[in-house]
Amino acid sequence: MTGKLANPGPLGLAGFAFTTWMLSMINAGWFDARSLGMVIALAMAYGGTAQLVAGVLEYPRGNTFGTVAFFSYGAFWWSFALFAHYFGSAVPSAFVGWYLFMWGIFTFYMWIATFRINRALQLVFLFLWLTFVVLAVGTWTHSALTQAGGYLGLITALLAFYASAADVVNPAFGRDILPLHPYSPESSQKTARRSAS
Repeated sequence: MTGKLANPGPLGLAGFAFTTWMLSMINAGWFDARSLGMVIALAMAYGGTAQLVAGVLEYPRGNTFGTVAFFSYGAFWWSFALFAHYFGSAVPSAFVGWYLFMWGIFTFYMWIATFRINRALQLVFLFLWLTFVVLAVGTWTHSALTQAGGYLGLITALLAFYASAADVVNPAFGRDILPLHPYSPESSQKTARRSAS
């Protein structure tokens, strides 16, 4: 294959951000459960399928992180859509809490990996991790923490939209219009030397 491969990251991030924003508006209490049908459709079409496609496209680029992240969160949205449409009322809330908490564990170690990628993704995965954990605890305790998790999800979505936009806008202009602050081994070594002195 010749030529430069397109970057599928912005597609995956946009699908994730859009679907997260719509569901988080419900979790935050802006809309009620009657709006869930739109989220289910979006979770299948954009949050689910578009991210799965992005994950497949990351594979030939040799991007393990992108492949795992987009494939996993694409599968998350498909599993959410199937659960919400077919099984939601039949599943005990304690079990739903564990579902959210286990996604939080996965997101936590993915967050660790972002420390070697860029600052923008660090923030996306930090807030996503917090979102899953707070939603899990809110589900277990039947408390207002679910609403707090909704607001954390809204922040996560905005950060993911920013990262997606940066990966589209910056290459188009040939310079950093929206800085991502990528990881630099040199700056990391300087920080380590300052800490040691």
